[in-house]
Formats: sequence, structure tokens, C-alpha cells
Amino acid sequence: MKRDFISIFDLSRKEMYDLFELGQKLKESQKKGVAHKILRDKTLAMVFEKPSLRTRVTFETGMTQLGGHAIYLAPADIKLGTRETVPDAAKSLSRWVDLVMARVFAHKTVTDLAENATIPVINGLSDLEHPCQVMCDLLTIIEHKKSLKKTMVAYIGDGNNVCNSLIAASALLGFTLTIATPKGYEPHKDYLVKAQKTRLTHDPKEAVKDADVVYTDVWASMGQEQEAEKRKKVFSPFQLNAELLNHANKNHVIMHCLPAHRGEEITDDVIDGSHSIVFDQAENRLHIQKAIMVWLSQQS
Repeated sequence: MKRDFISIFDLSRKEMYDLFELGQKLKESQKKGVAHKILRDKTLAMVFEKPSLRTRVTFETGMTQLGGHAIYLAPADIKLGTRETVPDAAKSLSRWVDLVMARVFAHKTVTDLAENATIPVINGLSDLEHPCQVMCDLLTIIEHKKSLKKTMVAYIGDGNNVCNSLIAASALLGFTLTIATPKGYEPHKDYLVKAQKTRLTHDPKEAVKDADVVYTDVWASMGQEQEAEKRKKVFSPFQLNAELLNHANKNHVIMHCLPAHRGEEITDDVIDGSHSIVFDQAENRLHIQKAIMVWLSQQS
């Protein structure tokens, strides 16, 4: 039976930790220059409705390092739902390639792909979740803090897809998550009700108090450009800066999934400072996504 990775909730607690372990092993092998052509002659189709530096480079590079091949399908190449229906695209891709990764606007697009494909489908980002990003985030926290369960994570900013996936991860793995958003910008309520160890506040200072990890993201995501100026005003008290971080644990680390709008949600001195592990996160997208592709190929 084929498996997909559309949501963090698609995994069990054990499967998440198995993926972290596999990601670390693949990372160690890569650092040592040891080849691991586990997906030799396999092909990944990368469907993009939204452009991305990290998603494209890490999936394409990861597939190459695993001995396979990746095909980039730009928004103009496929035009899901207009030039061709999503089910028809899914059925056609299933006849040609071994895996599909889709970075889309509407979450329904990636779920429809998964429902109609006979090969594994990976959610590279949708408006509801960003599960690959959060798997990479958790791997990075494990590397720096050793244990997830005893780690207090504070997420400051927009209750977006990354925030939803963090809530899902907290529900499965049991780490403490505090979210601070402006009123009206809270994460999806269906996610909040599933996470007993997630707390919501509208006070960023309260959220970061004694936090081990402080995480932020852009205030306006792709597709929200018309709201950008309004959001700058609403979110300005939620900027990660030195003053706010004085309330965090003295050994805190700073995370951001990138790209960053420097001077908006995060200041230069914070993202470039000694507490920042932002570029460790960026690197780990490569390693955890390789693990996800290997694992899905073995399950299906």
C-alpha cells in the first residue's frame, strides 16, 4: 500500500523519530563523502505553483545524491486545474515517474494529487501545512537541544502553514509549544484542538519567556502580497529583536524557515547572531527530505 506525506499527521510518533534517525545517517554519510545511491534510477516530478529556492534545490540535489533524477515542472509547464485537471495530471505522472513533490497554493490540490496518484506524493508546501519544513526544524532542534520532549518552543508571528505543522508535531511528539499572534491571525482552529501542549497568546513577551527555541516566519506569505503593508503595522510588535529575546532562556536558539524579510519579522543582529541556527535549518531541508523520499519509496 502506497504512503503519502501530505501532513505531519500522516506519520506516527515512531515514524517521525525513524525519519530523524535516517536523516541524520544520510547527513553523516554525505559529510563523509560516502555514496548512498538508494534511489538509483528513480525519478521525482517536482510540481511548482509557487517558486522556491530551498524546496527546488534541496529536493533536486537530494534526488541526485540518492542516485535518482528530478524533473522541475514550473507553473507554466503544467497549470494544474486549468490546462489539465489535477486527477488527470496525477494519473499521467503515475505512469512516468516514481515520486511526486508538489508546492501549491491550495491544500486541496496536493490532497487531490495524492488521492489520484498510484505513487507517493509529498507536500512541498500548501496553504494549510508545510510538513517537510517542520520535519527539518525538528531535526535541527534535536541536533542542538538533544531532546524534543524537554524543549520549550515559542513561535512568534503569523498563524500560517508552518505554524499549523508545528502544532501537529507538538501533538504527536509532546513538546511544549507557545504561539503568539496578533488577534485575527491565529493558526487553524482544527489544529489547535488536537494539541494539548500548545498554548496561544497575543503577547510575544509572554510567549518567549524561558523559551529554548524562538521561531518566526514572514508576516505575509506568497499570495498575500496585497496585505503586506497592513500586516507590517499589525505585526510590528511581534518582531524578533534583541529586546524581545531578553525574555527567552539565555541559551535559546533562533529559527526562521526563510526567506527572511530582514528588518521586518527579524532584525539583522538576531538572524546573524550567535543564537541563530537558521542556516542549519536550511541545510537540514536536504537531509530530511532525502529521508522522506527513501522512506516513502520503501513503504510503497
